[in-house]
Amino acid sequence: MQEKILGNKKNGMKMLLLFFLLYVAGIAVFILGCVQTDHKAFWWSVVMTVAGGIWMVLGWIPFCGLRVLKPQEALVLTLFGKYVGTIREEGFYFVNPFCTAVNPAARTRLKQSGDVSGIPGTFEITTAQAAAQTVATESAGKKISLKIMTLNNNRQKINDCLGNPVEIGIAVMWKVTDTAKAVFEVDNYKEYLSLQCDSALRNIVRLYPYDAAPNVDTTGDGIADEGSLRGSSDVVAERIRNEIQKKVAGAGLEILEARITYLAYAPEIAAVMLQRQQASAIVDARKMIVDGAVGMVEMALERLDEKHTVALDDERKAAMVSNLLVVLCGNRDAQPVVNSGSLY
Repeated sequence: MQEKILGNKKNGMKMLLLFFLLYVAGIAVFILGCVQTDHKAFWWSVVMTVAGGIWMVLGWIPFCGLRVLKPQEALVLTLFGKYVGTIREEGFYFVNPFCTAVNPAARTRLKQSGDVSGIPGTFEITTAQAAAQTVATESAGKKISLKIMTLNNNRQKINDCLGNPVEIGIAVMWKVTDTAKAVFEVDNYKEYLSLQCDSALRNIVRLYPYDAAPNVDTTGDGIADEGSLRGSSDVVAERIRNEIQKKVAGAGLEILEARITYLAYAPEIAAVMLQRQQASAIVDARKMIVDGAVGMVEMALERLDEKHTVALDDERKAAMVSNLLVVLCGNRDAQPVVNSGSLY
């Protein structure tokens, strides 16, 4: 299904005035036919009355062909089930009054920029807000928005490549590029996009560990790398965007950007992983402390030898090294013991 752009002239105001004048004329003809008393023009008065009455009853139908489009809106029109075309430019139009606008996703409520409340940073929809949005949607008719939308799907619990359950959420910026495909190729393009986002997120996240791990290939080239969900978020987001785009291209949608909005271990293992991270941090800190302490001890021994301050044998050097390492690597302040006697 290819999109057909209609080049209708923006003659809605002219047609509105014409139909209004015709309706007024129909009322006047009906009244004149009713008040006609000349018996010679009886049949003429009957014709005027019938014609005026028919126009008064059916004269509202042409008004149904008047359509108003705002910027970044489109109208997909069908006539008795056949696709007629799409109007994409803003303006006041007159189309065939028997044409029907089609938008299967008009009442679909998702956590996205066009369907959320007006509270900044809030994506939850209450019953009252949903009712208000339904009224707004009905007033907007079956128009399709061509604006950039932001879909914020629910967080998902997914196992990474090491089997650890993580919770992750994404925000996807998208827009409709082909209205015919969006309306006719899929049942509901908003729900279709949401489902494909969930599927692509699972397919990509399971290829990465939460943190960088050894002997893990995340690119598929057979070489271990340091890719991870936490350290390679931009790369992961781009792969998710490409995965979604391949799935929704046939529905006339374009994925502009995908971003990870939430990433954390699942609650059942969060405490254990926190202890693991703390232990790893402690070990790294201890390594740094020991390296620094050894360097300071070496420097102290070299300076003593250079200055010939005191001559120490191997046993005394070992004792000095032990004492310095205890002082430098200990968690608490050392309690010095002063030796007032002979060194030996």
